[in-house]
Amino acid sequence: MYKAILFDMDGTLLHMDQDKMLSFYTKQLMSALAPLGADPELMMRAFYSGVKAMIINDGSRTNAEAYWDAFGRVLGEDVAPFKQAADAFYYDGYEKVRDYVWVNQFARQAIDEAKQKGIRVVLATSPVFPRVAQVKRLGWAGFSENEFEIITDYESESFCKPNPQYFLSVCERLGVKPEECLMVGNDSSDDMRGASAAGLDCFLVTDCLIETDKYIWDGERGTFEELLEKIKRL
Repeated sequence: MYKAILFDMDGTLLHMDQDKMLSFYTKQLMSALAPLGADPELMMRAFYSGVKAMIINDGSRTNAEAYWDAFGRVLGEDVAPFKQAADAFYYDGYEKVRDYVWVNQFARQAIDEAKQKGIRVVLATSPVFPRVAQVKRLGWAGFSENEFEIITDYESESFCKPNPQYFLSVCERLGVKPEECLMVGNDSSDDMRGASAAGLDCFLVTDCLIETDKYIWDGERGTFEELLEKIKRL
């Protein structure tokens, strides 16, 4: 039996149309930063430069540091006011993103079933958002933050999916071996490719599947309900 299960959130514990959600989120964030007077096109370039910096982060600094350093280099000015405005957005305006997600009816059962069996649970969601954003989405899914032993966010992590080091760092924090863990996610590349390379078992959830010809997962897959049945059998 596994010692820990790592659950992705977007499209896994929380159902969504990820493209629509991300498009709306980006527009809302840019609107929140607009009053600071930066050129909108330049600000968007700074945003994507920051995201890229997190994805390629080598572990030498937190993802938050990587993001805001890249953001500032593109913008060419002090990022402190932009970070302050972004932080305020996540506490307030981010709530509007909720219109683009819906509850996964089997998620609660899966988490409770795992914990009843003594399996530790981790929210292994992409650490490209601050903790407040991760916790808010958890709430939309019907969970509180204290139900998960670890929640990955951009303040605490120094790697991103699909880098295998992201998954290894989570295992190290848990004090378990990769082969003692199951990674559950809906993205064949970010979740399955990275986690399997790190030595974790993987289950690809197909309810909100993200899979392209660039990487086809040939391992275990199924609906979240089928995942629940798998956990029950452990």
